[in-house]
Amino acid sequence: MDPVTPQRTRPRLATVWLGGCSGCHMSFLDLDERLLDLAARVDLVYGPLVDAKVFPEDVDVTLVEGAVATDEHLRLLRLVRARTRVLVAFGDCAVTGNVTAIRNALGGALPVLDRAYRDPRDLRPGLPEAPGILPRLLDRVLPVHQAVKVDAFLPGCPPHPDLIHDVLEDALAGRAPDLSGRLRFG
Repeated sequence: MDPVTPQRTRPRLATVWLGGCSGCHMSFLDLDERLLDLAARVDLVYGPLVDAKVFPEDVDVTLVEGAVATDEHLRLLRLVRARTRVLVAFGDCAVTGNVTAIRNALGGALPVLDRAYRDPRDLRPGLPEAPGILPRLLDRVLPVHQAVKVDAFLPGCPPHPDLIHDVLEDALAGRAPDLSGRLRFG
C-alpha cells in the first residue's frame, strides 16, 4: 500500500454504500469518540454523511459496503476504484455477497423482478406501475472483488468498530491491514 499523497496534509477518506443494509456504516458510527480523532485527521469526501453528488478524485482510502447488485453499483464501483488508492471491501456483503446475493439462487434478475413487480397476487389497487425508475439489476449479485481489485477485506455483519478502526489506521498510514486471527464472518 502506498502512503497518503505527500502534497496534502490530510488524507482523503470516502465510504460507499452499494447493495446492503447500512449496518456497516452504523458500525462505523460506533467508533464513537474515535470518530472525533479521525475527523481531525482526515477529510471525509464522500459517503452517506457527506453532501457530494460525484465521487471525487484522489481519494486515499474508501470503505465499500454492500454487494454489486445493479448496473449503477457497477458503474460507481469502477469509478471509485479508478479514483482510490486503497479500496476496502467493508462487511460480509462486500466480501462475499452475503444476504444481497441470496437472489442468485433464483437464476437471474428476471425472476426477482417478475415476483416483485409483475406477480398479479401482489398488485394492490391504485399502486402505479413505474417502468424505468429502477436501476437495472445485474443477473448475478457480485462481491466487490469480483468486479474490481480490492486491497483489503474486512468481513463481519457488521464488522466490529475496533476492527474498522484498526483497518483505517493501517490503511491511512500506508500499511497493509493485519487482522489475522481477529476476523469473523456473520
